[in-house]
Amino acid sequence: MRNVKLTVAYDGTNYHGFQEQRGTGLATVQEELENCLCKLAGRRVQVVGAGRTDSGVHARGQVVNFDAGEWPIPVQRIPLAANGVLPGDIVVVAAEEVPADFHARFSARAKTYRYSIWNDRIPSPFHRLYSTFWPVPLDVEAISAACSCLIGRHDFKCFQAAGSPVINTVRTLNRVEVTREGPLVMFTFNGDGFLYNMVRIMVGTLVQVGLGKIKPETVKMILESRDRLQAGPTMPPQGLCLEYVEY
Repeated sequence: MRNVKLTVAYDGTNYHGFQEQRGTGLATVQEELENCLCKLAGRRVQVVGAGRTDSGVHARGQVVNFDAGEWPIPVQRIPLAANGVLPGDIVVVAAEEVPADFHARFSARAKTYRYSIWNDRIPSPFHRLYSTFWPVPLDVEAISAACSCLIGRHDFKCFQAAGSPVINTVRTLNRVEVTREGPLVMFTFNGDGFLYNMVRIMVGTLVQVGLGKIKPETVKMILESRDRLQAGPTMPPQGLCLEYVEY
């Protein structure tokens, strides 16, 4: 087995998530990648992704790996070859050969996600696909105080989408922070794993703090409740981006 790792960036606007949805006819990033690699290799190629980003979610540093087998192109030239075949909203940023036991998902040590909000009275046509428009002012200092409640190893069940089949909801967040650059408010989360819709629900809860609807210390009580109904709403997908994966 020749195991090849690709780092991939994509605009998720036109895709129904990363993972292929066989038989549905819905466009996915994985399907586009596999179709591209099949053309380059002259055979079927299946990739494994580090994360299953949802419909409309973006990535700057998604990671995939695949069995290259009798690969006809030097690995270092894969980005150039692939980007000539892929649609413009998916780009292979880097390629390298890795050990046979490397697995894009199970070998990952941590992932970093960023959620962006355009916090201004007037929306931006340039940020509309990559942030969520929020015209009501947000108190970033209050949000920052609440972020500290989420750092560490906790049961994040209250921040998991209802109906998710995942049983073990304990995860570790190493970094949770909020910053503002003009109208752009950015939430950054680094952790060893994330539940379905976890980041979008955490941001929805922190926004409630920024609006003054709940106090920063209430976030700790919401976390300890393990009750999805106590947490805030699920924020829209376009503000979310998988920044990078650590191995």
